This record gives sequence, C-alpha cells and structure tokens, in this order.
Amino acid sequence: MGTVTALYRYPVKSMLGEAVLAVAVTERGLFGDRVYAVLDETGAVGSAKHPRKWGALLRCRSRLDDSGVVRVVLPDGTALAVENSDLDVKLAKLLGRQVFVSAIVPERSRLERAVPEYEGGVPDAVRESASVDATGENITSGSVAAGTFFDFGQVHLITTASLARMRTVYPAGDFDARRFRPNMVVDTDGGPGFPEDAWLGSLLRVGEALFRVVVPTPRCVIPTLGHDELPPDPGIMRAVAREHRIPVFDLGRLSCLGVYLDVLEAGMVRVGDLITLQEAA
Repeated sequence: MGTVTALYRYPVKSMLGEAVLAVAVTERGLFGDRVYAVLDETGAVGSAKHPRKWGALLRCRSRLDDSGVVRVVLPDGTALAVENSDLDVKLAKLLGRQVFVSAIVPERSRLERAVPEYEGGVPDAVRESASVDATGENITSGSVAAGTFFDFGQVHLITTASLARMRTVYPAGDFDARRFRPNMVVDTDGGPGFPEDAWLGSLLRVGEALFRVVVPTPRCVIPTLGHDELPPDPGIMRAVAREHRIPVFDLGRLSCLGVYLDVLEAGMVRVGDLITLQEAA
C-alpha cells in the first residue's frame, strides 16, 4: 500500500533534525529521537510551539554522530556536543535567558504553546483558559508525555498524499514534509488525500517494526515558521484549518495532518521499506 520515502529524527527537541536512511525503532520510538531538550530555570521545556520564547531553537540543528554523541550546530556554524558546557552558554545568549540542555525530563515539566487565531488550532476549552505571558503571546501550558520529551505519540507519520492534497488547497504554500517534523514520510502510491485518517486503530507493519495508529496529529504553529531554507508562511496552517479539521479524542475538531503511532514491536526501518496495514486483533 506504500513505501517509506524519508526518515527523520530530532535528537534535541524543537531543533532541526537529520534525515537518515535507516534507523532502529525501539519501544520508545526512533533511536536518538528527542533524547534531549533545552530547559529553563522555571522547568519549561523548550518548544518552538511558543515561537516568541523558543523559536530560535529552529535555527539550530541536532544530529547523532557515528560515535553515539549528540551534537548541536548553532546558527553561526559552531558544532558542540550536548555535554559541552559551552553549549548552554551559547544557547543562553541565543535565547536571551538562562537555559541548559538536559536528557532528564522534569517531574513537573511545562510545555507552552502559542494559541493560533484560526479555529481548530487548539480545543475550544483550552483556548478559553489561555493567558498572555511576559512575551505578549497568548499561550496555554501543558506537559510533555510522561517520562519523555515527546508531545504525545512515540512516532509521527505523514503521507505524501496528504501533502499533495494540501498543495491543491493552497498552491502558494510550500508543503515540504519537513515543516511538519515527521519521523516517517510514506508514499501511498498517489492515492486520495488524507489516507491515514482511515488507519486509526489499525496496525502498521513497516520494515521489521510494528506500530499501532493511535490518533490524528493536531497541528500547532510550527509548520508556519521558517525551517532551514524554508521561509515562514502563516498561510500553511490556515489552509490546513480550512481543509482538514477532524475529531481528536473528546477535544473537538482540530486542524490535523498526519498520525501518531505507538510502537508494538521494535526493529529496523529503512527508506524504501514497504508498509502494510492490518486490522487490530
């Protein structure tokens, strides 16, 4: 029913990541994915979902080298290992306040999200509880998934069909998959848009790994921001909000693109692997 066309991991949360040709999938997701995050002294987890406070992280790139060390490439081209204390100093200068890189998830983590103006960007109940912070941004505050730096699912998948559909809705937009920070991009052989909507609850075999498709992926402001050579484009998410608002749990109809997966069986996944779908037992 399709093939894997790209694999990505993001060793430091909210930084640019790296494309890989093959990766081990563990019980907690892709090996090396979101193993570190940038934290501040209040316990906030650095996330570009709050662009005014953390958006500069998207100007940095994280990668896992052959020796197993995560390195960060800063906007000026300087590359430092995450354990190098100079990295905290340089990130503090970039962000304008004291921060540090950590592999330890705070017990009382806080993840801040800017509230978009368009409908479907956050649940209505969450929008009503939002407040303006010191940056002047209207934000909500939640937490990361227990014991991890993931927002929710262990693996994020998006299909080329969904991206192609959005290009027809908003031809001026650049629906490069990287804007949506997926772990896996799947080519569904030119099928209709949003095929992954029909996969919810099903099992997905990809290479040696087996996944359960859990929930559509609600989208935040991040796809509208600049990513590497991709320029900012606020129209990206307005287009998704117009075209694809669907039910997510009991949160109402949210703007979604892609799906979250849980890992049922670990194993290697490679670009070019076939994917097969089966009903859950």
